[in-house]
Amino acid sequence: MIKALKALSALLTYPTAELQLAAGEISEAIENDAAISFGVRNQLHRLLTELATDDLYDLQERYVLLFDHSRSLSLHLFEHVHGESRDRGQAMIDLKAQYEKAGLFLSAAELPDFLPLFLEFLSTLPAQEARDMLGQPAHILAAMAERLRKRGSPYEVVFRALVALAAAKPKEDEVSALLALPDPDASDFVALDAAWEDEQVTFGPGASDGCKDGLIARIRGGLRPAPDMPAAAAHTVPPRQ
Repeated sequence: MIKALKALSALLTYPTAELQLAAGEISEAIENDAAISFGVRNQLHRLLTELATDDLYDLQERYVLLFDHSRSLSLHLFEHVHGESRDRGQAMIDLKAQYEKAGLFLSAAELPDFLPLFLEFLSTLPAQEARDMLGQPAHILAAMAERLRKRGSPYEVVFRALVALAAAKPKEDEVSALLALPDPDASDFVALDAAWEDEQVTFGPGASDGCKDGLIARIRGGLRPAPDMPAAAAHTVPPRQ
């Protein structure tokens, strides 16, 4: 499972020549994980073939249109959880502290809720602990899979695989609540502007306390997405002893 998490993390990163060169290694990691069903593995291989052989510029353009232009498909997990409340900053701090405890130290440009980074962090943990933590945002992953299915995107299968690997399965009502939120097409610029409109920052007695413990409270504590944030930069994960 650990190698599969690294492979799925790689599949969700911005397409590069380095990613294309690593296609064989990623394919092997996927094929050797029996926790991923045969059908899902085949679909992952088809996505990997596309990433390895299609024109790199086209791959990058499709990636940006999906994950950077659409708030409902943001790869930053807390955008699907917190609005512009103070909880978001505290959630980032708490998750970053969990990374550092596991020996993963981020650069100043990195955001801890970036899904590929979160998956790489999980790959440093024992398998059962990784499965437990992956179950915490499972409803977000399931909702994103469904949105990608409606778009006919081959990236859907990555999210299906993550849900399959998670210890806890997503609750239908939580997935439905996310799917009820606006999901404009990347070419509908008016709708996109409305979806990305800044929300009011909330402080004082009516604001959330921001003191809940654990990632599960952060991921499941709300359903409002939050505004766009810059993509994460490269990072280093020390080898697990």
